Amino acid sequence: MKNHGKIIRTCGLLIAVLLSSSVLAASAAKIDAESNKALQVFREDVNGADVFLNQAAGYLIFPRVIKAGIGIGGETGEGALRVGGQTVAYYRTSAGSIGFQLGAQAKSIVIAFMTKESLQKFRNSSGWKVGVDGSVALIDLGAGKTIDSTNIKDPVVGFIFGSKGLMYNLTLEGSKFSKLDKS
Repeated sequence: MKNHGKIIRTCGLLIAVLLSSSVLAASAAKIDAESNKALQVFREDVNGADVFLNQAAGYLIFPRVIKAGIGIGGETGEGALRVGGQTVAYYRTSAGSIGFQLGAQAKSIVIAFMTKESLQKFRNSSGWKVGVDGSVALIDLGAGKTIDSTNIKDPVVGFIFGSKGLMYNLTLEGSKFSKLDKS
């Protein structure tokens, strides 16, 4: 039993090191370049993505969010907030969890603010947390991978795409978004 506890502590430490901000810190130029690539994939893979993004007041793009867990898990990634197609700020997403989980995964996330009010509330917050400061309607694109923007009425919607790796549970619940100083 002692070895089991030691393995869990070691794995927890490994996850903490993997997800530490200093390991994943990127320059503004690198975040912008990776965000451009992720948006290109999003547009190529999802019918209606351009129309949808053009209707949004602004959107966050996280080109690479890493999630890992063995009983205790965490995820983090850095991204850009774009308004009018231009980057206006940089953010980090982070979340932690306890429970049944095993594996690692990399994914891309787009969170669109469909109203000026939802975008302003997000920008004025000091640390926006999904489920506390606002909710994000996670859109399941299904097999057709088409966005029907006429049916989306939520002020904030999210898309998870480009998942690589194996990990159960695609959610944004509990994710926190913190503004980064990349000037």
